[in-house]
Amino acid sequence: MDWSKDPRRAGSAEFRGVRASHPVERIDVATHGSRLAEGGFWVLVAEFDGAMSAWRFANVERSENPPAHDSTRHWDGPAAEAWGTSMSRAAYVQGVRNIRHAISEGDVYQVNLCRVMSAPLPSEGPGPDAVALSQTLTSGNPARFASRIVVPSIDGSPGVWVVSASPELYLGINGDSITSSPIKGTAAPGESMLPKDEAENVMITDLIRNDLSHVALPGSVRVPEFLAEHEHPGLSHLQSTVKATLAPEFDWTPELWPTLLDGTFPPGSVSGAPKSSALEIIGREEQAERGPYCGGIGWIDADAQCAELAVGIRTFWWTPAHGGTLHFGTGAGITWGSDPDGEWRETELKARRLIALASSERMTE
Repeated sequence: MDWSKDPRRAGSAEFRGVRASHPVERIDVATHGSRLAEGGFWVLVAEFDGAMSAWRFANVERSENPPAHDSTRHWDGPAAEAWGTSMSRAAYVQGVRNIRHAISEGDVYQVNLCRVMSAPLPSEGPGPDAVALSQTLTSGNPARFASRIVVPSIDGSPGVWVVSASPELYLGINGDSITSSPIKGTAAPGESMLPKDEAENVMITDLIRNDLSHVALPGSVRVPEFLAEHEHPGLSHLQSTVKATLAPEFDWTPELWPTLLDGTFPPGSVSGAPKSSALEIIGREEQAERGPYCGGIGWIDADAQCAELAVGIRTFWWTPAHGGTLHFGTGAGITWGSDPDGEWRETELKARRLIALASSERMTE
């Protein structure tokens, strides 16, 4: 179906320096991922535990200048007290204890344990004003990989509503060069990173090195940035960067994206190590699906042979369920050195600023 001829198909997407409009088709990446290297500009939203969709957009604009702030748009979010959580403090703390027990048994080294916060937010049409929320987050919590994606559902084809303030690069490709910059380790302003923070970053960086090797030229995987501390609004993170060169058989061939996503998804920083064991434990301990949170969000320009996908952290998504619901995910990496109450506090630290911005009642910091 040619969606460009349907007046209801008014989808749009915005990333740093890139704006797209008029989606013309959707593909299921799990079955048609080879098309992502054939041509066109694609916007991808891969859910952590669900669908992996990509929409091809007809119109693409590039500009180094950020879009002008539209003062006529006002974000009207849920009340601050309306937010609930998929895991109570007691349940989360017990989950951390359970993971530490699994680590002591040798089943796993690290697991990212997450909870989903939700609040009622009724809306007509494709959802609430994503541009208004995006502007609010850009003003109050600027992020390197911020994005906004809205594609309405039509004729049974899934839609999407996502506004993200992600600071983390999942996959960046420029020609035959590929980069991933996992974030692990979090501290409040003025506080020092703990040995546990460094340990979890080291483990995940090693996991990412292995993940990229699925498509890399042998001997090309390297780590140009290791355990670097980066300041973000309201907190700081440890970040490492892994780079590699695509092997000729994956250098924008039909095999590139199926093999790359199969070898790297879900991102290691939001799953754990070993990844297969961590995912099994996540399925057992968590009480809500993550959706696009902790998934992959970004764009692929097959014509220019470049791409930028973020890890879907610091991310809001809206669903029409129960009359309309706004969701936000928060979590922490659990290792043997984790303090259960401290990990709960980390999830609060990561959520506090953004939940305040998205709520109708602003918290003063």
